[in-house]
Amino acid sequence: MNAAKILAVDDEADLTELIAYHLSRCGHQVETAANGWEAIACVTRNRPDIILLDLMLPDLDGFGVCEILRRNPATATIPIIILSAWASHDSRLLGLELGALDYITKPFSPHELVERVNRFINLRMDRTADSLSTSP
Repeated sequence: MNAAKILAVDDEADLTELIAYHLSRCGHQVETAANGWEAIACVTRNRPDIILLDLMLPDLDGFGVCEILRRNPATATIPIIILSAWASHDSRLLGLELGALDYITKPFSPHELVERVNRFINLRMDRTADSLSTSP
């Protein structure tokens, strides 16, 4: 398994602590942010390999965070997994249209989240390794 830098964004401290606990047990480095603008600052300061993003955040919601990150060429390709209590078809569709790779509804299994994160990280690392081995 490949270790990764992960940003977990949620205004519920108990949830970000739970996420950080489970992902750090797998060797990942987890940074947390409690609101949208803090998330943008964290991404700018310490570009993560993947972002776990809640939609209902104070100040700037997760949709706004997604939109800002996707407009910036330096952050446009960072994988985003949305973690949200909003289970409606419209919110899922909008999150995916804004560039999220996955959408997990709360409550969720921490073990399932770890598996999905690891899958994305390993796929990304495998693609990077493939591109390096095929470059001239």
